[in-house]
Amino acid sequence: MKLRGFAMAATLLLAACGDSGDVAEGGIDAMRLVNAGEDSANWISHGRTYSEQRFSPLDQVNRDSVGDLGLAWFADMDTARGQEATPLVMDGKLYVTSAWSKVFAFDAATGEPLWSYDPQVPGETGVKACCDVVNRGLAAWGDNLFLGTLDGRLVALDRDTGEVAWEKVTVDQTKSYTITGAPRVIDGKVLIGSGGAEFGVRGYIAAYDAEDGEELWRFYTVPGDDGDDAPEYLKAAAETWSGDALSGEDSIGGGGTVWDSMAYDPDLDLLYIGVGNGSPWNRAYRSPGPDGTGEGDNLYLSSIVAIRPDTGEYVWHYQTTPGETWDYTATQHIVLADMEIDGRERQVLMQAPKNGYFYVLDRATGEFISAEPYIPLNWSTGMTDDGRPIMNPETRIDVTGQPAIVMPGPLGGHNWHPMAYHPGENLVYIPAFEAAMLYKPEANWKPDRARGFNIGFDIGAGDLPPDLGIRREILGTIKGKLVAWDPVAQEPRWEVEHPGPWNGGLLATGGGLVFQGNSGSEFSAYDAKTGDKLWSFPAQTGIVAPPMTYTVNGEQYVAVLAGWGGAFAITADGELIDQMKPVRNISRLLVFKLGGEAQLPEEPDFALAPLDPPLSKASAQTIELGREKYARYCAVCHAPAAVGSTELPDLRRSGALENRSTWLQIVHGGALQDNGMASFSQSLSEDEVEAIRQYVIKRANEDKEMELERAKTRVAAR
Repeated sequence: MKLRGFAMAATLLLAACGDSGDVAEGGIDAMRLVNAGEDSANWISHGRTYSEQRFSPLDQVNRDSVGDLGLAWFADMDTARGQEATPLVMDGKLYVTSAWSKVFAFDAATGEPLWSYDPQVPGETGVKACCDVVNRGLAAWGDNLFLGTLDGRLVALDRDTGEVAWEKVTVDQTKSYTITGAPRVIDGKVLIGSGGAEFGVRGYIAAYDAEDGEELWRFYTVPGDDGDDAPEYLKAAAETWSGDALSGEDSIGGGGTVWDSMAYDPDLDLLYIGVGNGSPWNRAYRSPGPDGTGEGDNLYLSSIVAIRPDTGEYVWHYQTTPGETWDYTATQHIVLADMEIDGRERQVLMQAPKNGYFYVLDRATGEFISAEPYIPLNWSTGMTDDGRPIMNPETRIDVTGQPAIVMPGPLGGHNWHPMAYHPGENLVYIPAFEAAMLYKPEANWKPDRARGFNIGFDIGAGDLPPDLGIRREILGTIKGKLVAWDPVAQEPRWEVEHPGPWNGGLLATGGGLVFQGNSGSEFSAYDAKTGDKLWSFPAQTGIVAPPMTYTVNGEQYVAVLAGWGGAFAITADGELIDQMKPVRNISRLLVFKLGGEAQLPEEPDFALAPLDPPLSKASAQTIELGREKYARYCAVCHAPAAVGSTELPDLRRSGALENRSTWLQIVHGGALQDNGMASFSQSLSEDEVEAIRQYVIKRANEDKEMELERAKTRVAAR
């Protein structure tokens, strides 16, 4: 069944219940989802509407009244890990996910807890997640909610009770697949992809029957062992790959995971998906040419792909980064809108993927309309008329085999954090940041299917004391900002600088406001036209999740899930994070209304334990071995150069650092696997585990000495 015929009837049905109250209670069906834009009281889909604009027409909270916004209620989460979810609100009840794929239901007006659900994700699953044990939210259909769990299950929950209606394992759990993204539902089909490209998997998106979880179709994003049975779109893709790395027992997967963005146009009956990076990142290993360098565009990596939601049939694609080798995913937020461009009304699709370009495409055909950089970049020097980026040969490290500092780095110019689009201003609000990286090809790289990053680069290449060398140069490039982008002129209208990168997703409203949290532990409202800050709230923790808004009995609420975490928080240099003080995880759902008078508890004291490592006595050879193994197996969670942040243990300060046996029991024996620290015995020998300890000891001593020198300098300056 197609959804095109619902719009007019549903508009009439919902017209009476728009801004002033709530729609009648009942299950979520195609009519409600297609016309979610007419239902301003509720927020029933991840981006509010299928167009994913994250714009609400609610205007009770506006430029004039926002100064009276206060905390209505809050709810503490039971985990101190990254929080990235968008709540759903239906008929006066709020539903939200938290880290470790847990679900909570509240009375949306009072915060009274209604029920909770814990899928009991095994702790050792945490090492399969590139970017924290996060979850971005739920989908709704009928009387059920749908959840993707970190260990790859799709779960249907009764919306009233939280009881499990059914669950389905959607991935090969022997491999490092994870689910962190929110499902979507189209006409009774639950759509979900997965993550894991850093570890060596094959990307896909699949549809499941909302009634019983039966798989209806699966759309693979890269070629595999499909042979003559492969659909034509995959046969075409195979022509853009070289070598035999995608087939046989030694397959490295290829990547292309569909781990976040989706949007849907019911009139065109097209589902749009964002496709991720290659596996491994380094194209020279993933798709080698005859001379050993990288070769081919490698479809459909880093692409926007349009498919039919009924069947999974391929319709069109646009590749943002041909032959990608820098982790430039196109899984970032996709927004659909209609606007006039060059005197023509256009149905457009917009995206600001990691690679730093803002794209405008025709969403019916995939035709390239325009693209311009929204941050500084150096991997490309421009764009051809047909929308193919012109490569900078110095940054094609898969071809040169030489290290290079590339902007943006693997966290991109914009990551998963949702944008928002204000149709009245015709502006897209981007949570952007600037961060370069030193990419250095790893010599003689081989995949490890048990543990660790399979990327083909030495991500510890810049591991030097903070005051020295390339690390200092890279740290100097890093900044965060909110950009109001004009998609027609392809230029910024205004910008707001933030204390650091990795700031929250966006919400735009009919009250002329844009809401965003930031890494400086502040939740703010800005004037949508000018960028002037009109209101702020001290959240006591960094905010990365996007806000949303709804009404109960005609009263408007604004909600955001606070809690520092995610990829930057666990993989970025801890020194940089320390500069954005205070950034720690206090996971809470914060809900505001005009005249709200609730108060948060007093902010807890926070201080890192002093650096007090044992003396470094290991040989330079042992320490270099430890550096290599740390970079591949540890840096993804505990940060490069062992300069950890506050969310996961800073290994320089670990009590286990003193004792070889205790360290071995944890890293090799899996003594803490229930806490997410799984055993690395399949990948690392005991001697290699000890070498990692010696490397961390060396780094801790270097940083202790540096801290003492800084303290002497401060005393001398007084």
